Amino acid sequence: MKMSKRFAIMLLTSQMIASGGAAPTLTGTDKQWAEKEAADWYAKQPWLVGCNYLPATACNQLEMWQADTFDPKTIDKELKWASELGFNVVRVFLHDMLWEQDSQGLIKRFDAFLEIAAKHHLKVMPVLLDSCWNPQPKLGKQAAPKNHVHNAAWVQSPHVDVLKNRASWDKLKGYIQGLVRHYRNDDRVLIWDIYNEPGNPNVPAYATSEPTNKAELSLDLMTQAFQWVREMKPTQPLSASVWTGDWTKGADIPALNKFALENSDLIQFHVYHGPEITRDWIKILQAYKRPIICSEYMARPTGSTFESILPIFKQHRIAAINWGFVAGRSQTNYPWESWTKQYTAEPEVWFHDIFRPDGTPFNKAETDFIKKITQQSRSETEPSR
Repeated sequence: MKMSKRFAIMLLTSQMIASGGAAPTLTGTDKQWAEKEAADWYAKQPWLVGCNYLPATACNQLEMWQADTFDPKTIDKELKWASELGFNVVRVFLHDMLWEQDSQGLIKRFDAFLEIAAKHHLKVMPVLLDSCWNPQPKLGKQAAPKNHVHNAAWVQSPHVDVLKNRASWDKLKGYIQGLVRHYRNDDRVLIWDIYNEPGNPNVPAYATSEPTNKAELSLDLMTQAFQWVREMKPTQPLSASVWTGDWTKGADIPALNKFALENSDLIQFHVYHGPEITRDWIKILQAYKRPIICSEYMARPTGSTFESILPIFKQHRIAAINWGFVAGRSQTNYPWESWTKQYTAEPEVWFHDIFRPDGTPFNKAETDFIKKITQQSRSETEPSR
C-alpha cells in the first residue's frame, strides 16, 4: 500500500520521539491565547456551521473508530451530504481506550477520517474527554443499543474507575499528548475540544454508577488535560464546553464553568432552548470577549430548530454545530425522555438528526433552509466578481 506523504511524516515524527530524537519546531503556544489572537484567528475562518458526527453504522465512539467497525465508505457518503448542506466543520469524539488498545491504529484511522473530511471541505473538531452517558465503557464488540432509546450505547471517556483513580491519569496524559503531538500542526484539525460536558451526572440513566464527587474529579482532570495539551504547543485553539449552571462573568459561578470560561481560547457552550434563552445566553457569554462556539444545539421539541436558531448564530457570527446528522445506531432521533418513557416506534417529530440512512431528509424544508442560509453566508464573504 502506498503511504501518503502526510502519514509518512507523522510516522517519522513518532519514531523520532520514541527514540529520543528531536521533534519538529513548533509555532504554537503553551499559554492561553490573548483575546486579540483569538479574535484574529476567528476572523480568518468562514462562519463555522456543522454537526456532531457519528456514522449511522456506529452506536458510539468505540464502534466508530475500532478497526473491525471503522466504516470509511459510510463516512465518505455521509460527509458528502454534510458538504452539500454547506457545512464546513464536524465535531467528533475520540476515546482514551482506543489509544490504549492500538495507538498507531487509531492514528491511521483518524488520519483516514481527516482525509475524507478534507475531501469534502470539512474541518474537524476532535473531543478528547467526555462525561456523558455510560461510565463503564468496554473495548471490543459493542452491545446492540436498547431499541428506541436515545444514545443508548454512548460511553464516557475515561472509564469511571480511571476517573476516580488520579494515580491512573498518567495513561490519559499519554493518550492526550500522543494524539495532540501528531496533529498539533495539522490544519485539518480546527480546534481541540478538551472535555465535553465535564461533570455531567447523567441523571437518571446512570446516576447510581457515578462518583458522588464527579464534579471535583472532572475539574481536576480538565485542569490537567489543558496543561497536557498546552505542553504540546498546538497551533490550534483549545476549548471546553459549559453546559449547565451560571456562566456570568464575575459572579460566583461553579468552579467547572469558571475554569472552562477563563482558560479556553474560544468560548464554547451548549443550548437546547428556543430563541429567547439562546439570545440571553449569548449576551452573557459575549462578556468574555472571545469568539463563541455553540457545539451542541437543535432539539426540535424544545424549540431549538435550525429555522429558529441558525439565524441568531449567523447574526452574531457564532459557530453553530448541531447534535446529530444521520439517524442510525445512536438513536438520537429519539428524545432524552426515552430513557424513562417507553417508545415502540420513532417519534413523529425527531429530536436530533437530519437524514435517514439512505440520505432522505427528515424534513426537506429544513435542509433547504440550511442550504440557503449557508449559501447566503458564503455569498456575503466571497469577493465580488
